[in-house]
Amino acid sequence: MFDKLRSMEVLVAVADAGSFAAAARALDLTPAMVGRHVQALERHLGGVLIQRTTRQHRFTEIGEAFTQDCRRVLEQVRWAETAVERNRSEPQGQLRISVPIALGQFAIAPLVADFLARHPQVSVELHLSDSLTDLLGEGFDAAIRVGRLHADGMVARPLRPYRMVVAGAPSYFERHGEPLTVADLTRHECLSHSVWQRRSEWAFADGRTRMQWPQSSRFTANQAECLRRAAVQGLGLVMQAEVVLAEDLAAGRLRAVLEDFAPPAREVHLIYPPDRQRLPKLGAFIDAVLAGWGPESEPKPVSKPRAAPTAVSSRPRARKATSTTRSEPARRAAKAPARSGR
Repeated sequence: MFDKLRSMEVLVAVADAGSFAAAARALDLTPAMVGRHVQALERHLGGVLIQRTTRQHRFTEIGEAFTQDCRRVLEQVRWAETAVERNRSEPQGQLRISVPIALGQFAIAPLVADFLARHPQVSVELHLSDSLTDLLGEGFDAAIRVGRLHADGMVARPLRPYRMVVAGAPSYFERHGEPLTVADLTRHECLSHSVWQRRSEWAFADGRTRMQWPQSSRFTANQAECLRRAAVQGLGLVMQAEVVLAEDLAAGRLRAVLEDFAPPAREVHLIYPPDRQRLPKLGAFIDAVLAGWGPESEPKPVSKPRAAPTAVSSRPRARKATSTTRSEPARRAAKAPARSGR
Protein backbone atom coordinates (compact mmCIF):
# COMPACT_ATOMS: atom_id res chain seq x y z
CA MET A 1 0.00 0.00 0.00
CA PHE A 2 1.43 3.35 -1.02
CA ASP A 3 1.74 6.38 1.25
CA LYS A 4 -1.20 8.41 0.01
CA LEU A 5 -0.45 11.56 2.01
CA ARG A 6 3.19 11.56 0.94
CA SER A 7 2.17 11.20 -2.69
CA MET A 8 -0.22 14.12 -2.28
CA GLU A 9 2.64 16.22 -0.88
CA VAL A 10 4.78 15.29 -3.89
CA LEU A 11 2.02 16.21 -6.34
CA VAL A 12 1.55 19.62 -4.72
CA ALA A 13 5.33 20.15 -4.78
CA VAL A 14 5.39 19.43 -8.54
CA ALA A 15 2.62 22.00 -9.07
CA ASP A 16 4.45 24.62 -6.97
CA ALA A 17 7.96 23.97 -8.30
CA GLY A 18 6.95 23.71 -11.96
CA SER A 19 8.82 20.53 -12.79
CA PHE A 20 9.60 17.06 -11.51
CA ALA A 21 13.29 17.94 -11.13
CA ALA A 22 12.61 21.11 -9.12
CA ALA A 23 10.13 19.26 -6.88
CA ALA A 24 12.72 16.52 -6.34
CA ARG A 25 15.29 19.10 -5.18
CA ALA A 26 12.78 20.73 -2.84
CA LEU A 27 11.81 17.40 -1.28
CA ASP A 28 15.29 15.84 -1.34
CA LEU A 29 14.09 13.03 -3.62
CA THR A 30 15.17 11.77 -7.01
CA PRO A 31 13.10 12.81 -10.07
CA ALA A 32 12.34 9.12 -10.63
CA MET A 33 10.89 8.83 -7.12
CA VAL A 34 8.75 11.91 -7.73
CA GLY A 35 7.44 10.26 -10.89
CA ARG A 36 6.60 7.06 -9.00
CA HIS A 37 4.55 8.98 -6.43
CA VAL A 38 2.54 10.67 -9.19
CA GLN A 39 2.03 7.36 -11.00
CA ALA A 40 0.81 5.73 -7.77
CA LEU A 41 -1.83 8.43 -7.39
CA GLU A 42 -2.89 8.04 -11.02
CA ARG A 43 -3.28 4.27 -10.60
CA HIS A 44 -5.24 4.76 -7.38
CA LEU A 45 -7.57 7.30 -9.00
CA GLY A 46 -7.78 5.64 -12.39
CA GLY A 47 -7.04 8.85 -14.29
CA VAL A 48 -4.21 10.95 -15.68
CA LEU A 49 -3.17 13.85 -13.45
CA ILE A 50 -0.19 15.12 -15.45
CA GLN A 51 0.40 14.77 -19.18
CA ARG A 52 4.14 14.18 -19.60
CA THR A 53 6.54 14.36 -22.51
CA THR A 54 10.34 14.22 -22.59
CA ARG A 55 10.51 18.02 -22.50
CA GLN A 56 7.54 19.27 -20.52
CA HIS A 57 4.52 18.36 -18.47
CA ARG A 58 1.05 19.81 -18.10
CA PHE A 59 -1.59 19.21 -15.45
CA THR A 60 -4.87 17.88 -16.80
CA GLU A 61 -8.15 19.43 -15.73
CA ILE A 62 -8.65 16.52 -13.34
CA GLY A 63 -5.08 16.94 -12.10
CA GLU A 64 -5.54 20.63 -11.33
CA ALA A 65 -8.76 19.99 -9.40
CA PHE A 66 -7.24 17.09 -7.47
CA THR A 67 -4.14 19.15 -6.62
CA GLN A 68 -6.29 21.87 -5.06
CA ASP A 69 -8.12 19.23 -3.04
CA CYS A 70 -4.74 17.85 -1.93
CA ARG A 71 -3.74 21.29 -0.65
CA ARG A 72 -6.85 21.43 1.51
CA VAL A 73 -6.33 17.90 2.82
CA LEU A 74 -2.68 18.57 3.70
CA GLU A 75 -3.60 21.82 5.44
CA GLN A 76 -6.17 19.93 7.53
CA VAL A 77 -3.54 17.33 8.41
CA ARG A 78 -1.13 20.05 9.52
CA TRP A 79 -3.92 21.61 11.57
CA ALA A 80 -4.64 18.30 13.27
CA GLU A 81 -0.96 17.71 14.01
CA THR A 82 -0.71 21.04 15.85
CA ALA A 83 -3.80 20.44 18.01
CA VAL A 84 -1.75 19.64 21.11
CA GLU A 85 0.51 22.66 20.64
CA ARG A 86 -2.46 25.02 20.21
CA ASN A 87 -3.66 24.05 23.66
CA ARG A 88 -0.39 25.06 25.28
CA SER A 89 -0.01 28.59 26.55
CA GLU A 90 3.80 28.65 26.45
CA PRO A 91 5.29 29.26 22.97
CA GLN A 92 7.24 26.25 21.79
CA GLY A 93 8.21 24.47 18.59
CA GLN A 94 9.87 25.57 15.36
CA LEU A 95 9.07 28.67 13.28
CA ARG A 96 10.08 29.03 9.63
CA ILE A 97 10.33 32.67 8.59
CA SER A 98 11.15 34.10 5.13
CA VAL A 99 12.73 37.57 4.97
CA PRO A 100 14.49 39.64 2.26
CA ILE A 101 18.27 39.36 2.56
CA ALA A 102 19.32 42.87 3.63
CA LEU A 103 16.37 43.43 5.96
CA GLY A 104 16.90 40.01 7.47
CA GLN A 105 20.62 40.48 8.07
CA PHE A 106 20.52 43.94 9.57
CA ALA A 107 17.10 44.23 11.26
CA ILE A 108 15.23 40.97 11.71
CA ALA A 109 18.11 38.69 12.76
CA PRO A 110 18.82 40.78 15.91
CA LEU A 111 15.09 40.73 16.75
CA VAL A 112 15.03 36.94 16.31
CA ALA A 113 18.00 36.58 18.68
CA ASP A 114 16.18 38.61 21.34
CA PHE A 115 12.99 36.63 20.73
CA LEU A 116 14.78 33.30 21.19
CA ALA A 117 16.40 34.51 24.39
CA ARG A 118 12.93 35.21 25.82
CA HIS A 119 11.40 31.95 24.56
CA PRO A 120 13.86 29.08 25.14
CA GLN A 121 11.42 26.42 23.90
CA VAL A 122 11.12 27.97 20.44
CA SER A 123 13.51 27.46 17.51
CA VAL A 124 13.59 29.62 14.38
CA GLU A 125 14.72 28.85 10.84
CA LEU A 126 15.32 32.24 9.20
CA HIS A 127 15.30 31.91 5.41
CA LEU A 128 16.93 34.91 3.70
CA SER A 129 15.93 35.36 0.07
CA ASP A 130 14.87 38.20 -2.21
CA SER A 131 12.60 35.80 -4.12
CA LEU A 132 8.93 35.58 -3.26
CA THR A 133 8.15 32.46 -1.28
CA ASP A 134 4.95 30.44 -1.23
CA LEU A 135 4.15 30.38 2.48
CA LEU A 136 1.79 27.43 2.47
CA GLY A 137 3.48 25.50 -0.30
CA GLU A 138 6.97 25.82 1.20
CA GLY A 139 5.91 25.41 4.81
CA PHE A 140 6.67 28.92 6.14
CA ASP A 141 4.84 30.28 9.17
CA ALA A 142 5.34 33.93 8.22
CA ALA A 143 7.24 36.19 5.83
CA ILE A 144 8.28 39.81 5.55
CA ARG A 145 7.71 41.49 2.19
CA VAL A 146 9.01 44.82 0.86
CA GLY A 147 6.95 46.70 -1.71
CA ARG A 148 3.55 46.01 -3.24
CA LEU A 149 1.85 42.99 -1.72
CA HIS A 150 0.90 39.94 -3.76
CA ALA A 151 -0.40 37.76 -0.95
CA ASP A 152 -4.13 37.20 -1.39
CA GLY A 153 -5.80 35.68 1.61
CA MET A 154 -2.91 36.45 3.98
CA VAL A 155 -2.97 38.67 7.05
CA ALA A 156 -0.67 41.67 6.45
CA ARG A 157 0.69 43.77 9.34
CA PRO A 158 2.54 46.98 8.41
CA LEU A 159 6.12 47.48 9.57
CA ARG A 160 8.56 50.40 9.24
CA PRO A 161 8.93 51.75 5.70
CA TYR A 162 11.98 50.64 3.71
CA ARG A 163 14.04 53.75 2.94
CA MET A 164 17.06 54.14 0.70
CA VAL A 165 19.99 56.41 1.58
CA VAL A 166 22.87 57.73 -0.52
CA ALA A 167 26.01 58.00 1.57
CA GLY A 168 29.77 58.23 1.41
CA ALA A 169 32.72 58.25 3.77
CA PRO A 170 34.23 61.54 4.99
CA SER A 171 37.51 60.51 3.32
CA TYR A 172 35.71 60.20 -0.02
CA PHE A 173 34.11 63.65 0.32
CA GLU A 174 37.51 65.16 1.14
CA ARG A 175 38.80 63.97 -2.23
CA HIS A 176 35.72 64.38 -4.44
CA GLY A 177 33.31 66.74 -2.70
CA GLU A 178 29.61 66.12 -2.12
CA PRO A 179 27.00 65.85 -4.88
CA LEU A 180 24.36 68.56 -4.59
CA THR A 181 21.95 67.24 -7.23
CA VAL A 182 21.24 63.84 -8.75
CA ALA A 183 22.91 64.97 -11.99
CA ASP A 184 26.17 65.35 -10.05
CA LEU A 185 26.33 61.57 -9.60
CA THR A 186 27.64 61.18 -13.13
CA ARG A 187 30.89 62.80 -11.94
CA HIS A 188 31.24 60.60 -8.84
CA GLU A 189 32.42 57.08 -8.10
CA CYS A 190 29.15 55.18 -7.52
CA LEU A 191 29.16 51.65 -6.11
CA SER A 192 26.54 49.47 -7.77
CA HIS A 193 24.32 46.56 -6.71
CA SER A 194 24.36 44.10 -9.60
CA VAL A 195 20.79 42.86 -9.11
CA TRP A 196 18.28 45.55 -8.21
CA GLN A 197 20.17 48.51 -9.68
CA ARG A 198 20.46 46.69 -13.01
CA ARG A 199 16.67 46.35 -13.00
CA SER A 200 16.29 50.07 -12.13
CA GLU A 201 14.07 49.26 -9.18
CA TRP A 202 14.87 52.47 -7.28
CA ALA A 203 14.62 55.88 -8.97
CA PHE A 204 15.46 59.35 -7.66
CA ALA A 205 12.80 62.04 -7.54
CA ASP A 206 14.39 65.16 -9.08
CA GLY A 207 11.41 67.43 -9.65
CA ARG A 208 9.35 65.81 -12.42
CA THR A 209 12.32 63.82 -13.71
CA ARG A 210 12.97 60.25 -12.64
CA MET A 211 16.68 59.44 -12.63
CA GLN A 212 18.40 56.11 -12.00
CA TRP A 213 21.56 55.28 -10.11
CA PRO A 214 24.51 55.36 -12.57
CA GLN A 215 25.00 51.97 -14.26
CA SER A 216 28.76 52.15 -14.76
CA SER A 217 30.82 51.43 -11.66
CA ARG A 218 34.35 50.39 -10.77
CA PHE A 219 32.92 48.12 -8.08
CA THR A 220 29.74 46.05 -8.42
CA ALA A 221 28.45 43.41 -6.00
CA ASN A 222 25.27 41.45 -5.44
CA GLN A 223 25.41 41.78 -1.67
CA ALA A 224 24.72 44.85 0.45
CA GLU A 225 27.43 44.17 3.04
CA CYS A 226 30.18 44.22 0.39
CA LEU A 227 29.02 47.60 -0.87
CA ARG A 228 28.73 48.98 2.66
CA ARG A 229 32.30 48.00 3.49
CA ALA A 230 33.61 49.50 0.26
CA ALA A 231 31.81 52.77 0.99
CA VAL A 232 33.20 52.93 4.54
CA GLN A 233 36.70 52.54 3.08
CA GLY A 234 36.09 55.58 0.88
CA LEU A 235 35.85 53.77 -2.46
CA GLY A 236 32.73 55.65 -3.56
CA LEU A 237 29.12 56.59 -2.94
CA VAL A 238 26.61 53.88 -2.09
CA MET A 239 22.81 53.77 -2.26
CA GLN A 240 21.54 51.19 0.18
CA ALA A 241 18.70 50.63 2.62
CA GLU A 242 18.91 52.88 5.65
CA VAL A 243 18.88 49.85 7.94
CA VAL A 244 22.02 48.52 6.22
CA LEU A 245 23.94 51.76 6.81
CA ALA A 246 22.41 52.60 10.20
CA GLU A 247 25.42 51.95 12.44
CA ASP A 248 27.87 53.66 10.08
CA LEU A 249 25.66 56.75 9.77
CA ALA A 250 25.27 56.97 13.55
CA ALA A 251 29.02 56.54 14.13
CA GLY A 252 30.01 59.07 11.44
CA ARG A 253 31.80 56.48 9.27
CA LEU A 254 29.34 57.43 6.52
CA ARG A 255 27.45 60.66 5.83
CA ALA A 256 24.13 60.88 3.99
CA VAL A 257 23.78 63.14 0.94
CA LEU A 258 21.02 63.98 -1.57
CA GLU A 259 18.40 63.42 1.12
CA ASP A 260 15.85 65.65 -0.67
CA PHE A 261 16.10 63.47 -3.78
CA ALA A 262 15.96 60.03 -2.15
CA PRO A 263 13.71 57.41 -3.79
CA PRO A 264 10.26 57.14 -2.18
CA ALA A 265 10.16 54.72 0.74
CA ARG A 266 8.41 51.39 0.21
CA GLU A 267 5.90 49.63 2.39
CA VAL A 268 6.98 46.64 4.45
CA HIS A 269 4.56 44.01 5.78
CA LEU A 270 4.70 40.96 8.00
CA ILE A 271 2.37 38.40 6.42
CA TYR A 272 1.04 35.10 7.73
CA PRO A 273 -1.94 32.82 7.06
CA PRO A 274 -5.23 33.64 8.79
CA ASP A 275 -5.91 31.39 11.74
CA ARG A 276 -8.82 31.55 14.15
CA GLN A 277 -6.67 29.94 16.87
CA ARG A 278 -3.12 31.11 16.23
CA LEU A 279 -0.25 29.08 17.66
CA PRO A 280 1.38 30.71 20.70
CA LYS A 281 4.84 30.57 19.06
CA LEU A 282 3.63 32.53 16.03
CA GLY A 283 1.65 35.00 18.10
CA ALA A 284 4.68 35.72 20.26
CA PHE A 285 6.87 36.19 17.20
CA ILE A 286 4.40 38.60 15.58
CA ASP A 287 4.27 40.65 18.78
CA ALA A 288 8.08 40.74 18.94
CA VAL A 289 8.45 41.94 15.35
CA LEU A 290 5.77 44.62 15.75
CA ALA A 291 7.37 45.84 18.98
CA GLY A 292 10.86 45.99 17.49
CA TRP A 293 10.18 46.98 13.88
CA GLY A 294 6.56 48.05 13.71
CA PRO A 295 5.51 51.54 12.59
CA GLU A 296 5.06 52.67 16.20
CA SER A 297 8.66 51.69 17.03
CA GLU A 298 10.18 54.09 14.49
CA PRO A 299 11.79 57.25 15.92
CA LYS A 300 9.76 60.36 15.12
CA PRO A 301 11.32 62.79 12.62
CA VAL A 302 12.84 65.90 14.18
CA SER A 303 12.91 69.17 12.25
CA LYS A 304 16.43 70.38 11.64
CA PRO A 305 18.39 72.94 9.62
CA ARG A 306 19.87 71.56 6.41
CA ALA A 307 23.57 70.70 6.74
CA ALA A 308 25.92 72.15 4.12
CA PRO A 309 28.64 70.09 2.41
CA THR A 310 32.01 70.02 4.13
CA ALA A 311 34.08 69.76 0.97
CA VAL A 312 34.11 71.31 -2.47
CA SER A 313 31.11 70.04 -4.47
CA SER A 314 31.40 68.63 -7.96
CA ARG A 315 29.19 71.53 -9.07
CA PRO A 316 30.48 74.94 -7.88
CA ARG A 317 28.09 76.70 -5.60
CA ALA A 318 28.18 79.36 -2.91
CA ARG A 319 29.42 77.84 0.35
CA LYS A 320 27.34 77.95 3.50
CA ALA A 321 28.39 77.59 7.11
CA THR A 322 28.84 73.94 7.97
CA SER A 323 26.26 72.55 10.40
CA THR A 324 27.08 69.89 12.93
CA THR A 325 23.47 68.69 13.09
CA ARG A 326 23.20 65.01 12.14
CA SER A 327 21.11 64.08 9.12
CA GLU A 328 17.72 62.46 9.62
CA PRO A 329 19.00 59.01 8.48
CA ALA A 330 21.78 59.28 11.03
CA ARG A 331 19.29 60.37 13.69
CA ARG A 332 17.08 57.36 12.96
CA ALA A 333 20.15 55.12 12.71
CA ALA A 334 21.25 56.07 16.21
CA LYS A 335 17.99 54.60 17.52
CA ALA A 336 17.91 51.51 15.28
CA PRO A 337 18.42 48.02 16.79
CA ALA A 338 22.08 47.01 17.07
CA ARG A 339 23.33 44.76 14.27
CA SER A 340 24.41 41.26 15.15
CA GLY A 341 27.89 40.80 13.74
CA ARG A 342 29.30 41.97 10.44
